[in-house]
Amino acid sequence: MDPEEKLSEKIEELVARSGRYDQQAYFFVYLGLEYTLNELPVRRHITARELLEGIKEYAKELYGPMAKTVFECWGITGTEDFGRIVFALVDAGLMAKRKEDDLKDFEDVYDLEEEFG
Repeated sequence: MDPEEKLSEKIEELVARSGRYDQQAYFFVYLGLEYTLNELPVRRHITARELLEGIKEYAKELYGPMAKTVFECWGITGTEDFGRIVFALVDAGLMAKRKEDDLKDFEDVYDLEEEFG
């Protein structure tokens, strides 16, 4: 099984267990992490705020003015939703976190309406 198939399978399992967000939301956050890391001069662990800023730029690049609508279709209404997705991906072994990383780091970092509305 190639890496993309393995990723897809793990995300399908994750969605089947939680069902909170659309499957595409998990793929988007996973790819948003890669996008953010690729923008850095050197790959390293990033903070929640850095990831959320990268996600914002990635969303604007991919979806333009439709980003907020896409997020709403996926069940995402605030930055804390991205955090829940990140921690679900961590639990599934698809992302890593440090001991000091916390879901609260994702709360109210920016307003989706202001950024994408």
